Amino acid sequence: MKIKNFINGKFENPISNDWIDNCCPANGEVYGQIPNSSKADVEKAYQNAQYAFEVWSKTTLEERSRILIKISELLETNLDRFAEAESKDNGKPLSLAKAIDIPRAASNFRFFGNAITQFSSESHESVGQNAINYTLRQPIGVVGCISPWNLPLYLFTWKIAPALAAGNCVIAKPSEVTPTTAYLLGEICNEARLPKGVLSIIHGLGNTTGQAIVEHPEIKAISFTGGTQTGAHIAKIAAPMFKKLSLELGGKNPNIIFSDCDYEDMLDTTVRSSFSNQGQICLCGSRIFVEASIYDKFKSDFIKKVKQLRVGHPSDSKTDIGAIVSKPHLEKVLNYVDIAKAEGGKVLCGGNKVSIDGYENGYYMEPTIIEVPNNGGRINQEEVFGPVVTIMPFKTEKEVLEMANNVKYGLSSTLWTNDLKRTMRMNQKLQCGIVWVNTWMLRDLRTPFGGTKASGIGREGGFEALRFFTEPKNVCIKY
Repeated sequence: MKIKNFINGKFENPISNDWIDNCCPANGEVYGQIPNSSKADVEKAYQNAQYAFEVWSKTTLEERSRILIKISELLETNLDRFAEAESKDNGKPLSLAKAIDIPRAASNFRFFGNAITQFSSESHESVGQNAINYTLRQPIGVVGCISPWNLPLYLFTWKIAPALAAGNCVIAKPSEVTPTTAYLLGEICNEARLPKGVLSIIHGLGNTTGQAIVEHPEIKAISFTGGTQTGAHIAKIAAPMFKKLSLELGGKNPNIIFSDCDYEDMLDTTVRSSFSNQGQICLCGSRIFVEASIYDKFKSDFIKKVKQLRVGHPSDSKTDIGAIVSKPHLEKVLNYVDIAKAEGGKVLCGGNKVSIDGYENGYYMEPTIIEVPNNGGRINQEEVFGPVVTIMPFKTEKEVLEMANNVKYGLSSTLWTNDLKRTMRMNQKLQCGIVWVNTWMLRDLRTPFGGTKASGIGREGGFEALRFFTEPKNVCIKY
């Protein structure tokens, strides 16, 4: 399969004719090629986007809403095709792509298609001064959206949909590791009659294509989801150019379990929050802290449940854990298991590469539980982003709060307790952007999403995203 860039409503080869192999994680085989686009491709996309912006920014809210909702409907109609492509590209179980990834991508377009019609400006009457102030919310212009490989279409559309809804034109780069569903989205956009040039989808490596988007002098804003190191690199380029920046970066999220929790619900959810999507979700609870009085019981029960998870080919309906996204990433995750052992960690379950009959060259790994002696080792401080979690006991609320916050990241936390006072105390003190209490990954698209510290800057979701993709202008009229 040869993937092409989507520019001005057409599919095109890269101007340089430079290509990258696309591998299938399930069997390790090359099954396609994608462009490694250059500055010239980005410039071509920009010129078309700038021309399209003059029309799209003045399109009525009702018309923008209609087109976005049509894209949503077409994604739902093509659910099977997109889910199969996502599973093949990423290695995630097909059942997961069908149940979560593609439906959520459709929901993103529908949500922002509706939200833009409710996005209101503010006005303030200056009593006694015979004046009124009101705020215009105007689209920025041409913006850049760069998304990761773990939830390819899900997070790709999470950026594109609000940007388009607000009246911007978008130059978007999906991950070069998982490009297929973004490529297919171009077909959907044409079918929905999104005007030409409003959305360009440019493929390539981060240090070529991504770099060209970030450093383009006329691309006014950058929304990026990915690693913290890459986010820092983008900020160094974009900040001196005074671009608007939204960076959703890494996480090392604590899962805090008190003895008064609803135990069975906690146990089932903790298995899911640890290993969903092979642990390749920035919101996974990778550091599990358990109150000492139930620690031994939890450890035994958790190991038993995790050993029941089935590692297999993504297309197998019985598969719980699919393939890791790439060979280098698998090697990185396995290396962290060795690091944990060297730091005094004890592997309680898993830790090894898995060979699947008929797919021996695929990138599979056992779900892994590591008991650690303290919170200070690299395994508890650095983002592994794979099917690996650590567990350790705690005695007091103060102790676990210090460990939860003692990390450079601050994306999310999960708290299991039925003590309301404790819940309210800890919600105030946990240093993160999201706290789930007695649940995990229960999302309402109206709420702000993002983290603190090295987990990024800015917020996505709801009106927060529409605020990011617009510029406020105050107008004061004296009468």
